[in-house]
Amino acid sequence: MIVASDWKTSMFNFFLRARTHSYLKTRLGGHDFKARSADRDAETDRSRVGSILKAIEDALQAAEHEQSGLSRRVEDVLARAAVTIGNGTDEYLEREPLDSHHHDLFSAEISNGQRRLGELASEITHFKFLKVATQTRFPDHKPTAPRNSNQTHGSSPA
Repeated sequence: MIVASDWKTSMFNFFLRARTHSYLKTRLGGHDFKARSADRDAETDRSRVGSILKAIEDALQAAEHEQSGLSRRVEDVLARAAVTIGNGTDEYLEREPLDSHHHDLFSAEISNGQRRLGELASEITHFKFLKVATQTRFPDHKPTAPRNSNQTHGSSPA
């Protein structure tokens, strides 16, 4: 025979379980767990790898573009410095103070440019390594066709 206090306790537990289940179902979205489809998972993975490869490729192209422009500017400064230095064996003895000042400026520009060219060469090597390493680790990823550098800068190929 069920005593009144046992009956109250069992009813309380029954309603508590029902409310807890209802509360958790509401908090968790009220849906049963379902895994995504394999196609959707594969697309998500491709998107992640693609964004990483795109970032590496963008950084690589930007570094190569900077290197190309800086290299041209350093060559220009070298040519201008050669004009101010002259080609005589005792040119430094008779050089005007203004020419010496320009020579010092050119030397500083050349030194900074060559330092930066060395840094860019190292960065480009690292970016190429990262690209190959990423492609090696994710061999199933199909890379997009490389972009033409002329098209990225708004001009069309001639």
